[in-house]
Amino acid sequence: MENEKMQGRNQSRRARRRMKRLRLAVVWTMIQLAIAAVLLAKLLQYAPLKAERLATGGQIRPSAQPAQIAPPSSPLAPGLEGQESQSADEAGPWQLTLVNKQNPIPENYQIDLVELDGGEQVDRRIYQPLAEMLEAAKEGNWGKLPRVVSGYRTREKQQSLYDNKIAEYCKQGYSESQAEEMAGQWGAKPGHSEHQLGFAVDINGETYDAYLWLQANSYKYGFIFRYPGNKTEITGTAEEVWHYRYVGIEAATEIYNKGICLEEYLEQNSLLPES
Repeated sequence: MENEKMQGRNQSRRARRRMKRLRLAVVWTMIQLAIAAVLLAKLLQYAPLKAERLATGGQIRPSAQPAQIAPPSSPLAPGLEGQESQSADEAGPWQLTLVNKQNPIPENYQIDLVELDGGEQVDRRIYQPLAEMLEAAKEGNWGKLPRVVSGYRTREKQQSLYDNKIAEYCKQGYSESQAEEMAGQWGAKPGHSEHQLGFAVDINGETYDAYLWLQANSYKYGFIFRYPGNKTEITGTAEEVWHYRYVGIEAATEIYNKGICLEEYLEQNSLLPES
């Protein structure tokens, strides 16, 4: 009799454990389904944009401009109107100064810096359009202001970054020459970085959607997506979704509409520096 009671209690405990496991399995399945539904909704929302990005070789082109975003009336900070024709070198206006692997920073280059929230610095002339673009970009960044994580760099800073990248590849087993070549694809040698101009910024967002927004809208504020993946053979730099360069609204709009890079724009407009 006692054994039968004991067996009955054991069976009851096993049944309760089975029910508990079953309830946990049901709850976990519901959580997974909810997560999948959210991810599917997000994918469906941005699938057209991402498909168009692939079709256009890295640039997003919405069918209509966001109604709540008003382009700035002037690409220059207050007090700097009329400086559009200033030349950083003999190639053209200051904002079109070309710096890449073949074209170093102009000799005796001077820059007037202004500090951003967070401590980074940029050329004073791009401060206003940059601030307006970042404020508008909150729309694609969960309502938060994207951050400039790298602006103007001194030659010493650029040298340090370049050396660190070479050392990183050497640790992976590459030779010195191989490491230097690979570092050149992801960074510039000192004297050949746009960051030393003060016109270029690296931007961090809370979500990748912030970069999609910037690719679709930055031209309205005079900035370009400087290094698209389909232009690496021309720019000499691998795709950097975070890197934006100021060229002025007129040039940025033409570059965006034609799907070209800065080097192509300068060549088409006979503005390339003389070799």
